[in-house]
Amino acid sequence: MTSERRRALFEEVSNESRRYMAAYTLFNQALADRLGLHPTDVQALSLLTAEPEALTVKQIADLTGLTTGSATRLVDRLERGGYVTRVPDTHDRRRVLVAPVPERLAHIAAVWDELGVGWRAMLGEHTDAELEVILGHLRKAQQLSRTQIEQLRGR
Repeated sequence: MTSERRRALFEEVSNESRRYMAAYTLFNQALADRLGLHPTDVQALSLLTAEPEALTVKQIADLTGLTTGSATRLVDRLERGGYVTRVPDTHDRRRVLVAPVPERLAHIAAVWDELGVGWRAMLGEHTDAELEVILGHLRKAQQLSRTQIEQLRGR
């Protein structure tokens, strides 16, 4: 591939990436509006339910990039809405964990399931090898984003 073609591809990927991130931000806002939640709350619930176990407020702060004070307020809002509950850690009585409330999250899951049909159809067009490349890219992009977030925040 010529360096000119590669340069053009980099530019195209960069532009499409920016469009994708903007589309996802707008999608997240539309989803939050539909659910009657704040976009940060939707993302926190998404991250919380993707984890295999309940998390501490500090872990939620780390996942979301919020301060512990902001994460505490976020958990307070989610708890008032019935989406999460605070439970004592059975392994360390000094710690409190934040656990999703499955019954309350059912209506969110229904919306995700409805929207997921389109995603599954789109991903279904790819071969297993292509899906592995996409998965690898997403993992690398997440790590790069975390690194860049830390740089932007001066850590």
